Amino acid sequence: MLDNLEELESRFVDLERRIADPEIISNRVQYTKVLKEHGSLTRLIQAYRKFKETRRQRLENEELIAESDGELKEMAEIEGAELVRSEEELMGQLRDLLLTKDDDSDRNAIVEIRAGTGGDEAALFVGDLFRMYQRFAEKRKYKVDVISHCETELGGYREITFSVEGKDVFRVLRYESGCHRVQRVPQTESSGRIHTSAVTVAILPEAEEVEVEIDSNDIRVDTYRASGPGGQHLNKTDSAVRITHLPTQIVVSIQDEKSQHKNRLKAMRVMRSRLYEKKMAEQIAERSRNRKSLIGSGDRSERIRTYNFPQNRVSDHRIHLDVYDLENVMLGSLDRFIDALLEHDRKLQLENLGGDLLSDGGA
Repeated sequence: MLDNLEELESRFVDLERRIADPEIISNRVQYTKVLKEHGSLTRLIQAYRKFKETRRQRLENEELIAESDGELKEMAEIEGAELVRSEEELMGQLRDLLLTKDDDSDRNAIVEIRAGTGGDEAALFVGDLFRMYQRFAEKRKYKVDVISHCETELGGYREITFSVEGKDVFRVLRYESGCHRVQRVPQTESSGRIHTSAVTVAILPEAEEVEVEIDSNDIRVDTYRASGPGGQHLNKTDSAVRITHLPTQIVVSIQDEKSQHKNRLKAMRVMRSRLYEKKMAEQIAERSRNRKSLIGSGDRSERIRTYNFPQNRVSDHRIHLDVYDLENVMLGSLDRFIDALLEHDRKLQLENLGGDLLSDGGA
């Protein structure tokens, strides 16, 4: 672990050099990237340098204790106990900072909810989940902005995409990615049979323009006429926009705005976030290849939660948590799940850090 921190400190020194490089300064995109990476490492490196200095002082003090006696030894032992406490506190800080070093926790999020198996009932549940997250966001003082939606005749959504802005939004919502299953009697079911439907949720960290460069030659932009439920036309102009990223074949379609220009801006916003998520997922997969996997891969096919209406139960399958308070959960009371997921993930990440900082490098 200390070897890893040494590498990060070397990277930090290199970033400081690059920040002062006139060639980097003249390139806005590169300069912004360097500043952002430097800022993300600053607290960690400051804590690591303080940890190294405290450890050095403790080791020197132990030598003094071994070579002294009487009052001098007593004073050195008192100082040594304080240095040990400081070193342990700094170790805890380093652990916390290492857990979030590669994290996107402070980012806003783009949320995509899509109907899966279950037809109209799945589409209705997309609407239920959207309102659940909307109410949760209101409680947290987050801002929600609908980017696009495709409504059904029964009032549900085939899909809906919206942004959530606020403090640590992605950190809070990231574990909502996956397959959400609902078990209930549909409104259209006359015999009272319970149906099981599925909805997929994707939580994307919102990427800034300077972080994801999209070559104009790598995208194809198609325009078409926007339509509503049942094929009803929303307007008579080709305002809807479909953008295809040719290298990855990622497709984003937006038709909510009457202005083609506004739809294109929204589509590029979502495209940047999807490309950023893909890049981060590849990096995480590479780092985690020989390590324990953390909870939730973010795979949209992974079943993470079931909402059982007849039993008034919501079950999170990753942490085996059952909450018999479905009505309040659907009203946005997600804190029990989110807090438990954050704590469980923290424990797994601490295990993955491996060993104790004080035993790494030796006393």
